[in-house]
Amino acid sequence: MEEKLQRIALWLKKIYNNQPIPSFEVNKRTVDFLYDLAERNEARDMDVSLLIEDMKQKATEYEAEAKYLQGLFAESLALSLSSLSSKGTSYLDVLVNSAMILETKDTSLVSFFCAINDMTSELYATESKNRKMELELRDRMKKLTGALMLEKQIREDLEKTEKYLEFEKAKAEYQLQKTKFLKDKSEDFKVRIKAAEDQLTATGLQKSLTHESLMNLSEELAQLQQETASVKKQLQSYLDLPPSPLEDNHCFYR
Repeated sequence: MEEKLQRIALWLKKIYNNQPIPSFEVNKRTVDFLYDLAERNEARDMDVSLLIEDMKQKATEYEAEAKYLQGLFAESLALSLSSLSSKGTSYLDVLVNSAMILETKDTSLVSFFCAINDMTSELYATESKNRKMELELRDRMKKLTGALMLEKQIREDLEKTEKYLEFEKAKAEYQLQKTKFLKDKSEDFKVRIKAAEDQLTATGLQKSLTHESLMNLSEELAQLQQETASVKKQLQSYLDLPPSPLEDNHCFYR
């Protein structure tokens, strides 16, 4: 931690210069945070320094190229910047600005063509990547729409199922209550019937006149009536037969 504190102190002195450094609570969390912040700040400063150096180097190269072009114009064409017209100076500015935008190493046609080809290739690659991303986005949107529709259908089916289950549950509870009510009523009627039969028996009523006995007698009577009907039907078939010759002779002799 001591090494980190020394690093933090140097960094804070660099940040605040001659101004007083604010006090802070020294603990592991604070020290780690400030140490990480100091490292990030120094790394950023290093990147900025490298960028500045690169820009300075490019500026030096551009100045050298400008001097070379001035000398070339002066020797071959006897031209100088002061002798150029405003239109010529404007063209030269456009040339320089184009070189800076395209980040070419010089203003030769080869450098311009190479930079333009590189930018065109990057443009085509970017457009191709964008088209691919658009297709992927459409496919994902299509899948998302399908998933949302499926989710909606599932929710509707779930709601219908829940309502159906609630209806069936209420119906089952009603049937259960109805069954219990009928069972209780049946038990109550049995108790009442038994009490009435006991009371009638106690008053001297014959057991054969009870409801159960009468029901048994009714069933036996129905069975006897059915058997009697069958015998009557069979007897009627015999009565419908024509008389035999023996019976006619017997009647004649008599």
